Amino acid sequence: MPGTIGELSAVELTAAIRTKTISAREALADHLDRIAEVNPVINAVVTLDVEGAQALAARADQVTASGTELPPLHGLPMTHKDTNNTAGMLTTQGSLALRDFVPEADDLIVARLKAAGVITTGKSNVPEFGAGSHTFNELFGTTTNPYAPTLSAGGSSGGVAAVVASRIQSIGDGSDMGGSLRIPASFCNVAGFRPSTGVIPMPSAVNAYAWLGRTGPMARSVEDLALFMSVTAGRDPRVPYPQGLEPEAFRASLDTDMRGVRIGWSRDFGIGVPVEPGILDHLERQLAVFEGLGAVVEEATPDFSEADLVFGNTRAMDFAAGIGPIVERFGDLIKPEVRWNVAMGQALTAQDLIETTAARTRLELSVQEFFGRYDLFASPCAQVLPFDATLRYPSEVAGVASETYLDWMRSACVLSATGLPVLSVPAGFNSAGLPIGLQLAGNHYTDMQLLRWGHAFEKQTGYAAVAPVLAGAGAGLTTMTA
Repeated sequence: MPGTIGELSAVELTAAIRTKTISAREALADHLDRIAEVNPVINAVVTLDVEGAQALAARADQVTASGTELPPLHGLPMTHKDTNNTAGMLTTQGSLALRDFVPEADDLIVARLKAAGVITTGKSNVPEFGAGSHTFNELFGTTTNPYAPTLSAGGSSGGVAAVVASRIQSIGDGSDMGGSLRIPASFCNVAGFRPSTGVIPMPSAVNAYAWLGRTGPMARSVEDLALFMSVTAGRDPRVPYPQGLEPEAFRASLDTDMRGVRIGWSRDFGIGVPVEPGILDHLERQLAVFEGLGAVVEEATPDFSEADLVFGNTRAMDFAAGIGPIVERFGDLIKPEVRWNVAMGQALTAQDLIETTAARTRLELSVQEFFGRYDLFASPCAQVLPFDATLRYPSEVAGVASETYLDWMRSACVLSATGLPVLSVPAGFNSAGLPIGLQLAGNHYTDMQLLRWGHAFEKQTGYAAVAPVLAGAGAGLTTMTA
């Protein structure tokens, strides 16, 4: 079972380090011990730099002893998602094509976490190039679910979800284009947050205006999500979004009054998105939590009829722009789902892009009409329960066949198409003990209010406090020296 340190939230652990109740070295030792204990079972951490992390922790304790002002995440141990570049550390994106790639610079989200005091320890597993919401690749294998180690942990931030759920670390950095923060959060009983456009900037040499993909946090509490956002949000001159949210926005109180809050709930997004009946029945019972807090819950949804078109074409264009050159160079070394998505993007015509832009405009008008009547949109986060980890993806959902590797992710993809901030919160377990997440979406740049509503639900339920039971022995890591 997890030790005392592993159970602490990031807020609690950083406070303990700041007051010298726990040292950074002790926090790191617990982190490394937990990896050694459970990683052979779940295969979530794929690269580890023990010596480098120990040096950083020792230096952090020296800084603590000096009495100088400490950064917000001072001494907090953390592995990073393997799609996020980490300077001087192997960053493969789960691909044989990048099996030896060591970047010279950190991605912005990693750089900001380090500046906030994080002790970088290694990398967590991803599906190849983050494609798909099940974490497996030819380089490191499959990451499995801490609550059921023969089942999927979700993806693409499946490694992050698994390390947070299994008490290896309290928070982690992920990313989300089609549910990559939200679906693994749902599968692993943690919270995942996809912020509004540009709130955590994503500089790119290919497309500084890209809007579909996001980076964001996972944690076992909404309070920790807000802490993460308070050190990673804020504009960057390389990303020309005129609107955003500054870090201070996430340092406000999470307390809120839900009396009179209007919630629109949908079982199928109004477009027949298939969802396993057991998930729907469970989530509809959970909606009573909001009603008990004084909110009004009604069946209502924006018009998502063109969301699949917007998501599919935008994702394909982004894949062609970002991964196309790698596919052209390495060909069949890349998994077929990625090659298919790149080819789809390369086949888009000018008329396709014109129609996509018009459809996105109509989708936004529908979203704003919805938020003229409601404050919050609630929906199933994942369409399926965690599934057999040996599968590439579910072949069907509630009796509906999956034609592509994206079909079983539509519950997340259609919301990605809106550009809205979206939060997945733990919403309990089915009769077999498998986690189920509730997906909540607010209007653009209402990120902190969305976190407040998620926090209110969390305070009434406390599902994330239910830890998995894991034990193992051995090792399966790529080890680095400082």
